[in-house]
Amino acid sequence: MTPRPVAIVSGASRGIGRGIAVALAQLHYFVVINYSDNLEAANQCLSLVRAAGGDGVTVRADISSPVDRALLVATALGIANRIDLLVNNAGVAPSTRADVLDADETSFDRLIDINLKGPYFLTQAVARQMILQVQQQAGADLRHPQIVTISSISAYTASINRGDYCISKAGLGMLTALFAARLAKYGINVYEIRPGIIATDMTDAVKDKYDAMIDQGVWPIQRWGLPEDVGRAVASIARGDFPFSTGEVFNVDGGFHLRTL
Repeated sequence: MTPRPVAIVSGASRGIGRGIAVALAQLHYFVVINYSDNLEAANQCLSLVRAAGGDGVTVRADISSPVDRALLVATALGIANRIDLLVNNAGVAPSTRADVLDADETSFDRLIDINLKGPYFLTQAVARQMILQVQQQAGADLRHPQIVTISSISAYTASINRGDYCISKAGLGMLTALFAARLAKYGINVYEIRPGIIATDMTDAVKDKYDAMIDQGVWPIQRWGLPEDVGRAVASIARGDFPFSTGEVFNVDGGFHLRTL
């Protein structure tokens, strides 16, 4: 058993997920570090988590697989028989960018399975467990569990050469609204964070494009976002700083959503 609060962070081995895991470690969380294939990266994340004052375990699981999702939840429950925080972060980009007039179903199905269907049913499974925790601790010194989903500015920004990605991220907005409405009566708050252009492996391939956009002032804060920027936002939620908010969308995008003229 551990006195530490327990968090699941899907897709935590690198990039934004790693930034979130380390930020939670600074709050002394036990972090279940989910990864899909890169054990070395996951172990590096675990080392950073421990160095930051937390603890954790790595779990290989494909978020699109029901069996793997069950394993992820079971592992978290094996730590302290509770889950205090779920962070839906795992996601993939299209293997090949294709115009919406030419895109095929294979890429679409892959992105929906990983980016939307996986988080939807992982949230369902974790929400059921969180409800049990709330009911079992009624009248006690209850730690209210929370759910955070990491989406993207692509939830509302049309990129015609990666429509599958945009649709998968837009769906996460409704996932947040649905579970926020359903879980509010249990005191389980649900949030969405929409990162902008963040410096990760996923954006390396289009670095020159975004460097130029920064120089042009496409978003007001003229720099790349960092995984730590998203991590700080999640940490603020994890601390319980927004007890009278649920279904809220936090933009961590350098002001991109302002649509300035």
